Amino acid sequence: MTRLFTPLTLRDVTVRNRLWVSPMCQYSAVDGVPQEWHHTHLAQFASGGAGLVVAEATAVSPEGRISPEDTGLWNDEQGDAWAPIVAAIRSRGAVAGVQLAHAGRKASTWSPFSGRRGSVAATDGGWSTVAPSAIAFDGYAEPVALDVAGIDRVVVDFASAARRAVAAGFQVLELHAAHGYLLHQFLSPLSNRRDDEYGGSLENRARLLLRALEAVTDAAPGVPVIVRFSATDWADGGWDADETATVARWAADRGADFFDISSGGLVAHQKLTTGPGYQVALAARVRREAGVPVNAVGMIDDAAHAERVLAEDAADAVMAGREWLRDPHYGLRAADELGAEIDYWPKQYLRARR
Repeated sequence: MTRLFTPLTLRDVTVRNRLWVSPMCQYSAVDGVPQEWHHTHLAQFASGGAGLVVAEATAVSPEGRISPEDTGLWNDEQGDAWAPIVAAIRSRGAVAGVQLAHAGRKASTWSPFSGRRGSVAATDGGWSTVAPSAIAFDGYAEPVALDVAGIDRVVVDFASAARRAVAAGFQVLELHAAHGYLLHQFLSPLSNRRDDEYGGSLENRARLLLRALEAVTDAAPGVPVIVRFSATDWADGGWDADETATVARWAADRGADFFDISSGGLVAHQKLTTGPGYQVALAARVRREAGVPVNAVGMIDDAAHAERVLAEDAADAVMAGREWLRDPHYGLRAADELGAEIDYWPKQYLRARR
């Protein structure tokens, strides 16, 4: 048995392998409600052998959407629409997860399909955005700095979304504290210039994330929670891997079970070089320094590479995105390439198994 196709257990949830589907925005929802596209999109990965399928960044409030076409979990209609999608994922043997998110100053933006960039004006269906400080992302509208009452509402929104997610059948929850969205904005000194209990020291900048985490674990007791971090801003004076490891330890002490390690997204002037596995070293560092389980992401696009990441103890699982889009049966193909014996080939597809 390969490392990639060894099961992994998070609390009471056993994931059949360690080749997982990253949350990927589809910009195809209507008023936050997922559509038939989402059903087909996500269920096919479960049929294709994925262990954990994490649904896209799903807003905990209307103003938390990246774009007007993002999915949500701020009302019961959305939760009800997610339920059959989750059932389809689970019926095919995969574990269903969802990424709970608030885009902060990067909200109310045009979807990639629109042919336009920047912030959506109110006249076009956009809204005012919020952030830790009134500092705009390059090319976007200036956000409103959240007051303490607004921060409290964000915490409540995460808890409410978690309850709806569990009611819909999701088995794993992921908090999105990466890629320049609200929780990451509070973590980084480049976007957080506050002088109250939510700014300045690392403890203060991590306060919102830890409050949201505790609210989610209280709202969904016993449900495994993953935290996604950008381990570095790739910019001078920004959030870095040392701070990530420290806050990961704090989060683990408050109930986080696993950590999804990505990078970047906070500022437009980030400086990085991409390539196969370019973020694996960040995952390995957080795993080693924080003593927590992690998954690696970032151009890990073939089975041998994914297996090597695990064999070298750089991570405990691998998430992929684009490779699953290219081949929704990546999991079945990877098992074949590695010679792994699995018992979850769909019987309808057995004639294609070599």
